[in-house]
Amino acid sequence: MAVSEVERKITKIGNSVGVTIPQEVLNHLKVKQGDDVKFILENDGSVSIKRPVNMDFLDQEFLEGLEDLFENYDDTLRNLSDR
Repeated sequence: MAVSEVERKITKIGNSVGVTIPQEVLNHLKVKQGDDVKFILENDGSVSIKRPVNMDFLDQEFLEGLEDLFENYDDTLRNLSDR
């Protein structure tokens, strides 16, 4: 159920077309100019815009350990998930 609805026209921007994002939407997503957003295309023709999960709090050594784990034990983990 939508809390709010905002409409915008598709406009020409340089050699492309685009849609401006209202400040209300930026505030709701807690994003600002320069931040990344993710567009999720749904099977029903709708599109969701989400802010990616910030993983900056994770230690680089921890992330490297996870990568090593998945590289070395991918088959084992997949077999466990199939049980």
